[in-house]
Amino acid sequence: MKLHELKPAEGSRHRRKIVGRGVGSTLGKTSGRGENGQKSRSGYSRKTAFEGGQLPLYRRLPKRGFTNARFKKVYAVINLSDLNRFEEGATVTPEILKEMGLVKNMLDGIKVLGNGTLEKKLTVKAHKFSNAATTAIENLGGKAEVI
Repeated sequence: MKLHELKPAEGSRHRRKIVGRGVGSTLGKTSGRGENGQKSRSGYSRKTAFEGGQLPLYRRLPKRGFTNARFKKVYAVINLSDLNRFEEGATVTPEILKEMGLVKNMLDGIKVLGNGTLEKKLTVKAHKFSNAATTAIENLGGKAEVI
């Protein structure tokens, strides 16, 4: 037997169901939708969690605990390696970072993270600092000022 002689087993391949092509189509007048009801009409759609009028699962389960999602603070993040663009002894503020395009949205403030290495002495003003970032800035003689 060779590759070009291979064929699927008899009866394993089915013709694709074609619906809604007139009276002579494979399934006849209703196109596989059944007789009556909302699902047989065009434009039918339903909510994802709809259970036929039964109270949906997400409403049946008890709501417990506290979620802080509405009050969560989201910070725009910048890494130490990004601060190497500035000259030695420069003062880095959120406004300057936005002007230079290092930060697109300020969100709830700017947080400086310790990824990468800083090679220059800088005064960095931001809303939050990670411990690694603070130590790296201060080891080079710079300042990490919380606004």
